[in-house]
Amino acid sequence: MATKKVPPKADRRVPRNLRLHGTIARDLALRILSGRYKPGHHLDNEIEASERLGVSRTAYREAVRILGAKGLVSSKPKVGTRVSEPKEWQLLDSDVLSWLFQYDPDDKLLEDLFELRKMVEPQAAELAATRRSADQLETMRRALADMGKYTLATEAGREADRQFHSTLLEASNNAFIISLTSGIAAAIQWTTVFKQRDNPSPRDPMPDHEQVFSAIAARSAKRARKSMYTLLELALLDTQRSRRRRKSTAE
Repeated sequence: MATKKVPPKADRRVPRNLRLHGTIARDLALRILSGRYKPGHHLDNEIEASERLGVSRTAYREAVRILGAKGLVSSKPKVGTRVSEPKEWQLLDSDVLSWLFQYDPDDKLLEDLFELRKMVEPQAAELAATRRSADQLETMRRALADMGKYTLATEAGREADRQFHSTLLEASNNAFIISLTSGIAAAIQWTTVFKQRDNPSPRDPMPDHEQVFSAIAARSAKRARKSMYTLLELALLDTQRSRRRRKSTAE
């Protein structure tokens, strides 16, 4: 039996709708995360918003649903949709992190993010040094090689960086640390993009990663923990410098 082909028009329509509500969600999120829409702020209802934006009510409703799933807004009958308190925001969500770094996060937020990483990743590195498998070590080795080959200025290099850190977390063999992999990987992705943006000569982080890998390969738990902590300290400084440089350029 011949397979029925999907009309070309339908092929185009689905991605367009996906892009539309995603764009609406991003624009609303940027207003919330930048502080333009404060906690408690009422969003327009579906009819008002769809007419103002020139989009369907369905697209706007889906955008608000996305923000609600990420904790940025809450909707209640007879009350409407309001911006949630920051404590409700899912800050380690990949989309939320990407939106945060689009509007230039402040130093306090950067410090908080790296504070969390410094609580998790050095301990994970220490555990990985004694628990990693040969396959995990080889995956980290290949990721390092790709980082050096492609550099963090490219998507391939950044993907290798994420692979290195994700595999390290998995090598901890701790279910709760492993559950943080997606959030930590997203944090790495967007801080790296942020550091590389408009920076003609970023610091090379390869030696820092090589120190971590060397310690894990040697099963040196204490050295692995110390090396990862140092990597994160230097990464925070790089990120803060990038923010200050961008701010001074804009002034």
